Amino acid sequence: MNALADLVARIFVGEGFTEDSIQRGASLELPGYYRPEKKWDLLVIHEGTLAAAIEFKSQVGPSFGNNFNNRIEEAIGSATDVWTAYREGRFGEVRPWLGYLFLLEDSPRSSQPVGAREPFFKVDRVFRGASYKERYEIFCRRLVRERLYDAACFATGAEDPTKPVNQPAPDLTFAKFAAAIRGRAKALLELEAP
Repeated sequence: MNALADLVARIFVGEGFTEDSIQRGASLELPGYYRPEKKWDLLVIHEGTLAAAIEFKSQVGPSFGNNFNNRIEEAIGSATDVWTAYREGRFGEVRPWLGYLFLLEDSPRSSQPVGAREPFFKVDRVFRGASYKERYEIFCRRLVRERLYDAACFATGAEDPTKPVNQPAPDLTFAKFAAAIRGRAKALLELEAP
């Protein structure tokens, strides 16, 4: 994930942000509304304004089911917390840009259909018979559709690092994620132009 974070940082720098505005590593906590703070994976702080906050998450097997709900709840909670803190004036006047990048281990277990329990009510039909790979794709797409995040990228990769990384959803590719970053950078830097 560090290589992906480096790549994302280079995109921001390539669009005109300074190296020292890109924050990675330690001390990446942002104040929240429902909690004092939450640590993000990459922040862009430009002239005292939170320009962007990005999460880089991954999951490997064999227990895909054990972490699925935790990942969903964490992402939704983090976004909700930041947006409410922004509304309350924690980050300045300019709306921050939120990004979510998820890498899933591509394996037979992540690709096989998974059942859903429905003891009282029916689940959304898109989840019926969907694999964890399909569920994560739906999740990333809905994060953007519901405007919790401005952009999301969903990729899968084998445990073997020599195998290529796959991007199963055309609307959730790294190229589209990078384009959204470039659009955000351009819009923010144009606000400052005389």
